[in-house]
Amino acid sequence: MRNTSGDFDIVVIGAGAAGLAAGKRLAASGLSFIILEARERIGGRAQTRVASGFPLDLGCGWLHSADRNPWTRIAAELGFTIDKTAPVWTRQSLDLGFSRQDQAAFSAASDAFYARLAAAEPEAGDFPAARLLEPGCRWNPLLNAGSAYMNGAELESVSVEDWKRYGDSHVNWRVVEGYGAAIAAFGASLPIRLGCAVTLVDHAGASIALDTSQGRVTAEAVIVTVPPPLIAGEATAFTPALRDKLSAAAVLPLGLADKLIMTVDAPDLPAGGHLFGNPDATATGSYQLRPFGRPLIEGFFGGRLAHELEAAGPGAFFDFACGELGRLFGGGFAARLALLSETAWARDPWSRGAYSHALPGHSDARAKLAAPVDERLFFAGEACSKHDFSTAHGAYLTGLEAAERAVAARARRQR
Repeated sequence: MRNTSGDFDIVVIGAGAAGLAAGKRLAASGLSFIILEARERIGGRAQTRVASGFPLDLGCGWLHSADRNPWTRIAAELGFTIDKTAPVWTRQSLDLGFSRQDQAAFSAASDAFYARLAAAEPEAGDFPAARLLEPGCRWNPLLNAGSAYMNGAELESVSVEDWKRYGDSHVNWRVVEGYGAAIAAFGASLPIRLGCAVTLVDHAGASIALDTSQGRVTAEAVIVTVPPPLIAGEATAFTPALRDKLSAAAVLPLGLADKLIMTVDAPDLPAGGHLFGNPDATATGSYQLRPFGRPLIEGFFGGRLAHELEAAGPGAFFDFACGELGRLFGGGFAARLALLSETAWARDPWSRGAYSHALPGHSDARAKLAAPVDERLFFAGEACSKHDFSTAHGAYLTGLEAAERAVAARARRQR
């Protein structure tokens, strides 16, 4: 393969939140580096697209644990507007298909479920979270839907021990101009090569050779920030093979959560309101009404339902939402909706899903995926985070840590 622009001290694979955080740290180190990104844009699973004049977050959209989330400060320093309005995900803003009495009963069932989750003892083993459901409880389908939204997978596929470790301050804010736009602005000045997919990392020799879609790049060290499915499927392969990484990535799949954004002609809807499409079903949408007061409805779909609707093709999310919302508001309501945008993260070849969850019995896989190899290969991304997985801030913190480790390792080699 043709050689590109020579050797680097460090190469970063991936320009998502983790790769950009690593790049910022490397830029301050004085070392030579490049970020190689397979997509024709930066941001990874953070992406803001403007449609009908509105910035739409197609990937991550909430500053989770916003009071300690580094992106909150970064976005504000870059001039973005932080909306501190609290979300209302867990309750129905309108008494449609979900009475106040039923909402109170669901809230009690939810509190009890999460109390059982918090109280689960390690001695009981790492079992599927579905075992924590109360047998016969009417609200089990909606609790399962909640897992599909949060984990991208239903409870039977989620490790209890891994989920327990998630750190949540329960403060959730938004970036008015787009979370994805803020992350892209953060990385705009970094040296990034777009459309440059890394297919092989050969770490057998004194220097590491990376085969890419634009030629060969060599480096002393590499920071890998690609999602687990690309490692498990060897879209980015290693020689010598890293069997521990392959096995860890295989049990940290990306669950699926997709978004549908529609325009709506209904100014009487509560701004920032929320509806469940069908509170008695797992296969249901979660709908945010008029986010930021805009004439939009943002639908959220997770787990098996999201996979089924992606497989059904373009427009399937919209048709499903029109059916659910039509049943709530009346048949004529669908005529007031128009499709603006829908995602298909499972079909994205550079992510193959939305965010990671550990399969039952594999709660320790994150540490295995994150562990450096020979002080030359370093790994980052939300799947490597023990407490902040599935978030952009978890990706950021692991990218920063990987870069710190890479810089320190090089300093040791230079002694």
